[in-house]
Amino acid sequence: MYFRDTIRGVGDTEPVGDPRGILHARAGYAAFSLGRHHPSAELAPFVEYLWSVEWDRTGQPPHLQRILPNPSVHLSFEPDLSRVTGLSRRRAVFEYRLTGAGRVVGVRFRPGGARPWLTGPVSVFTDREAPVAELVDLDDVALREAVQCAPDAAAAAALVDAALVPLRPAPDPTVDRVADLVGAVQHDSSIRRAVDLAELAGMGVRSLQRLCAEWVGVGPTWLVRCARLHEAAGRAAGGRVDWAALAAELGYADQPHLVRDFARVIGEPPARYARAAARG
Repeated sequence: MYFRDTIRGVGDTEPVGDPRGILHARAGYAAFSLGRHHPSAELAPFVEYLWSVEWDRTGQPPHLQRILPNPSVHLSFEPDLSRVTGLSRRRAVFEYRLTGAGRVVGVRFRPGGARPWLTGPVSVFTDREAPVAELVDLDDVALREAVQCAPDAAAAAALVDAALVPLRPAPDPTVDRVADLVGAVQHDSSIRRAVDLAELAGMGVRSLQRLCAEWVGVGPTWLVRCARLHEAAGRAAGGRVDWAALAAELGYADQPHLVRDFARVIGEPPARYARAAARG
């Protein structure tokens, strides 16, 4: 089994890799360490990566970390609970309160990657946090305890990977197709509407909606909106931004529409967010 970590150390000031989705990432990286771990070859058809978060706030105030939703189902083993988290249409931002000391190891499934583990559509998890048993049959309490007792984050991630390998379903080529479509939405700003993605997929909009509902858990319009906000937040955190140009690039009617959408979801206008992100 091969794991490679991209770790954010506590107190680091410059984000490594793509921090999009982690709001006020610099402030967050001063409070916790983030690791990303490659899945084993057996899980790679289904899993994008495993992730770990470690923190020690002993004697310090709690840290509230806000995260934008992303188009993946997550399986997580936390100090006090284990859960499956589906895609969220209702919650604009996830909030996690870090107190004391602890570790979380999570599995980020590829878009569509959770579907072969289920007997029905991934939308069963949409707008829900579900028991682990709804996704996979394992002793989640014992695995959660083992994650906390592991000597380091990489070893903890390896335990989770090893527990899932014997339970994996047969690979399904539809996962690759769905993941490619979601990747296109995330990286091609010319995809601004569901009809644009349907044309790329070579199917009608209704067929695309059914495919996304079953394999991702949400519709294509949600995927486009999510990608636009991730891109806007990432640009804002990166420095000076021509907001009018970015609004046009992302398919907004004009800059005020981008500003309103950003402020409604993130909780503050993009220019103010950019200034705060720069300060850390």
